[in-house]
Amino acid sequence: MPPVLQLKGMTKRFPGVLANDHIDLELNKGEVLALLGENGAGKTTLMNVLYGLYAPDEGEIFINGKKATIQGPTDAIMQGIGMVHQHFMLVPVFTVTENVMLGMESIKNGVFLDRQSARERIISLSSQYGLDVDPDALVGSLPVGLQQRVEIIKLLYRNADILILDEPTAVLTPQEVVGLFKIMRALIADGKSIIFISHKLKEVREIADRVVVLRQGRVVGQADPKVTSELKLAEMMVGRQVILNVEKKPAEPKEPVLKVENLKVLSDRHQMAVRGISFEVRSGEIVGVAGVQGNGQTELVEALTGLRHIVEGKVWVGNKDVTNASPRVITEAGVAHIPEDRQRDGLVLPFPVADNLVLNTYYLPPAAKGLRLQEDYIRDHANKLVKEYDVRPPMPLVAAGNLSGGNQQKVIVARELSRPDKLVIASQPTRGLDVGSIEYIHAQLVRKRDAGAGVLLVSAELDEIMSLADRILVMYEGEITAVLQAGEASKEEIGLYMAGVKRQFAHQEETR
Repeated sequence: MPPVLQLKGMTKRFPGVLANDHIDLELNKGEVLALLGENGAGKTTLMNVLYGLYAPDEGEIFINGKKATIQGPTDAIMQGIGMVHQHFMLVPVFTVTENVMLGMESIKNGVFLDRQSARERIISLSSQYGLDVDPDALVGSLPVGLQQRVEIIKLLYRNADILILDEPTAVLTPQEVVGLFKIMRALIADGKSIIFISHKLKEVREIADRVVVLRQGRVVGQADPKVTSELKLAEMMVGRQVILNVEKKPAEPKEPVLKVENLKVLSDRHQMAVRGISFEVRSGEIVGVAGVQGNGQTELVEALTGLRHIVEGKVWVGNKDVTNASPRVITEAGVAHIPEDRQRDGLVLPFPVADNLVLNTYYLPPAAKGLRLQEDYIRDHANKLVKEYDVRPPMPLVAAGNLSGGNQQKVIVARELSRPDKLVIASQPTRGLDVGSIEYIHAQLVRKRDAGAGVLLVSAELDEIMSLADRILVMYEGEITAVLQAGEASKEEIGLYMAGVKRQFAHQEETR
């Protein structure tokens, strides 16, 4: 039996960049094939070629042994190929049913949309694969994990046999990842085949049957994830040995750089998302905020960075009261902000990388002289940071929207950590990054701590919190349920605090 998918000599060039260099790839029926590689290695580009979003410069595609011509997503769908993109392609104000049938509308009586038959099929697919999605829910009201399930239903509704999942766990909680893997196993048991793009080596080893590694647009190796260590996979990806565990000396905290007192913040639905919390971050320490996403962490960060109104309470950066101050005032007080949504809050996607690297300083010398931007400085500054933070492609005049998600994140991190910050507020700072980039950014956060900055780290990755943080705050339903010193609690115990099963008796002003 031939492979369900074969790519032969796939090549894709962009101006100044060879993104895919004569790649050969096979996918077998009923297989989860993991595609690993650094940011900019060409993984998503290759899948966009397969899905018809890009036209290849060279190469051939075979489906079940027969040559296929794919000139657009419609051709890919007709060939049984579906793709869940890293950033979902859903209409928030539409229901699940309306999103799923969009572009494949059923008509009854020659005039009306047949929502009912589409709804019944969605219910059937949801039941068959354990997707558990309400067909009548508004997509904008669903958490990220359920929105991803809607994307998978869209593929199944279109009879996809080959599913491409691009960084599907990047925005999921640990519980949602478990649910996704259960769904993937159900799909495989039904004869589907999956290409799984990820940077998370533990997940790859758990779910994949085979791994193909790309580096600089080429296939550099294959591996059996069941017998290949994470260290070996990381080395294949990066081309060198990678330190997976954070190396840092004990913290030496000094004076508070952030004080939060009785903070109350509303969600977008005008419900109390942050319920009167108080805490401090001191110079020379990393304070981690752990919690299942959706328990007030997003609203907390937005309130601290001037992006959301504070209903009650006070916030100080150093001795400066910044309660309900503007983002510019907070930035000028010495605060760096790595936002959790890089595209919405971190970048101006049509702007060049060089301009994005001075978004918070463009009006100040040396980026500006009077009302005139200093283009030479901005270009030289960008060249320096692009090289230092390994942004790919290293072309400062390329629009930020043309970079991969991981490289967009590197641009934000470069902009925020290259300044003399007093406080770093980092929300999901390594989301979508490869192991080499994660290693580098972790080292930069520790370097900032050791240079005297305070760091507030908010992450859905509990491993990241436990390896980086000197103290851990656990949030559940908008409250701090535990304050723990590094090494004081196990991953399992912190998980109980995160789920609200266990609460630690502690003053909101943490004990030293």
